[in-house]
Amino acid sequence: MLVDVAACGVCHTDLHVMKDEVAFPTPAVLGHEVSGVVREVGEGITHVAPGDRVACSFIMPCGTCRHCEKGLEDLCETFFQQNRLAGHLYDGTTRYSRDGEDVAMYSMGGHARSCVVPGRAVFPLPGEVPLHDAAILGCSLFTGFGAVRGVADVQPGENVAVVATGGVGLSIIHLARAAGAQRVIAVDIDDEKLALAAELGATDVINSATQDAADEVRRLLGHGVDVAFEALGSVATVSLAVDLLDDGGRAVLAGIAPAGQTLDVEIAKLVRRKLRILGSFGAPASTTMPEVIRLAAEGTIDLERLITDRFTFEETAEAYRKLNGREIRGRGLVVVRPELR
Repeated sequence: MLVDVAACGVCHTDLHVMKDEVAFPTPAVLGHEVSGVVREVGEGITHVAPGDRVACSFIMPCGTCRHCEKGLEDLCETFFQQNRLAGHLYDGTTRYSRDGEDVAMYSMGGHARSCVVPGRAVFPLPGEVPLHDAAILGCSLFTGFGAVRGVADVQPGENVAVVATGGVGLSIIHLARAAGAQRVIAVDIDDEKLALAAELGATDVINSATQDAADEVRRLLGHGVDVAFEALGSVATVSLAVDLLDDGGRAVLAGIAPAGQTLDVEIAKLVRRKLRILGSFGAPASTTMPEVIRLAAEGTIDLERLITDRFTFEETAEAYRKLNGREIRGRGLVVVRPELR
């Protein structure tokens, strides 16, 4: 379907592509965290109609590959082969071009005034959810929900640490508290980000630039955490997440690392303490997007507080300059069409 873009989130994954840290065809239109209004629908689309307000998931599952048939839409082979490797939609084509040459699409290519999105990645919004703010549901909160509920399965009363409190990290903090975590410990090197983490549900904060995070966690709890989330994607932060675990703990890696970075962990500790290291990439769109939309509609998710920086469409490049310079406290948002509601 054709969607007029109201807003598109500013994500580190796009920044990785810009910096050639993640392989993707170029030239490309980036932006994969979109809300907007449906302008036209293709054949067979019945769940939304022109004029509907929608949010889009960055994972665009085909629904028919071997993984999608098992409900593992976050592992959709068609999405990875056609989009992440080739910059195309399901049919092997892109909807963008320049001077007669194809321009690749990163997910739906949402840093544009309009974009084409497969129907399985588009979800109607209730009136209670602000249209522009809803953009961050499709990646930041979608990814956070997949990590907290899908992979870690955080239980009431568990203790959690979140390493790196950017947009995804803050979403994980917010959702871990909603899941009933007893203590949620935010770890970062930026005091302003840690202050925002506390506002969004962190019970404790640790500046790992000035404190030994593992020692501080054990001082606070008397032991490590049940679950440690890593939301940046670096060797140092992944190693730290593993170090924060209690015996039998789960380290959930949700940050995308630059190509070539590898995990460095002490094998004996992993074996003897029965530690688990789990990867988390997005979530199944068909079940997760309705749930995060519901949480936003009922006010469990505070979209306005999670979005700390707003930019006009003409300021998109400036938004990524600030993201690269760690100047965005929470989630950045490019407001493409302010007139849409």
